[in-house]
Amino acid sequence: MKINELQVKQGKVDITVEITAKEDVREFEKFGKAGRVCNVKIKDDTGEITLTLWNEQIDQVNVGDKVHVANGYVSEWQGEMQLSTGKFGSMEVLDKEGGESTKTTAPASDASPTPETTAPQAAPEPADDFSSSIDEEEVL
Repeated sequence: MKINELQVKQGKVDITVEITAKEDVREFEKFGKAGRVCNVKIKDDTGEITLTLWNEQIDQVNVGDKVHVANGYVSEWQGEMQLSTGKFGSMEVLDKEGGESTKTTAPASDASPTPETTAPQAAPEPADDFSSSIDEEEVL
């Protein structure tokens, strides 16, 4: 799939792109939980679009990295299309300085282990899903 083929409200986006710019990270609190969001510009040989990154995804990429977004979702914000991994997608860094490769599946959260979730007798708690519970208009 190529950027020029993307349409608003399109799901199941599978695309490989290069990051060309990274904006400042914005922090927020929603439902008593802290989170981070950052937009990056991505491009391929057909065009450019904004990719919204959530929480740990932000630290995984830098300008010049090539990433693969699987099962992404296209939305619209202030008349501009934006791509996100959404609730069910994933992002994999394919080409990074130093040859590293990382993969993040949604939801992207910074949930850190607590004694209750790491104890053998405790059941693990589900990760916070900031990307599905946040209204972009409230954050931006």
